[in-house]
Amino acid sequence: MVEAPTRYSDADLAEFKEIILNKIQKAQADLDLIKSAYMNDLNNGTDDTSPTFKAFEEGSESMSKEANSQLAIRQEKFIRDLKNALFRVENKTYGVCRVTAKLISKERLKIVPHATMSIEAKNLQR
Repeated sequence: MVEAPTRYSDADLAEFKEIILNKIQKAQADLDLIKSAYMNDLNNGTDDTSPTFKAFEEGSESMSKEANSQLAIRQEKFIRDLKNALFRVENKTYGVCRVTAKLISKERLKIVPHATMSIEAKNLQR
């Protein structure tokens, strides 16, 4: 009986590292975009519009700021999770389910590179 591997090969880890680095780069660019949109929300040039429209504008503006703030928080967490995945690649524990200790499928890791649980373990949580 052949025992299942306990970790991914160095070649696999190098491939995953590349995927993660690309995702971090894209996520950071998205975060910068969200933050710049937030900064632009502070002054959108409607100071000279009529007072009645201004009330609607301010309500919309604060909702937009809140939405952007939530997006930024989620994006920062995503980047942190990706950096943690990178750390696991470096110490060769990447791709090992933290619940079952089995390897997470390559397909799952390519789609969700910061995954720490296999589908099997995720389903057990429900």
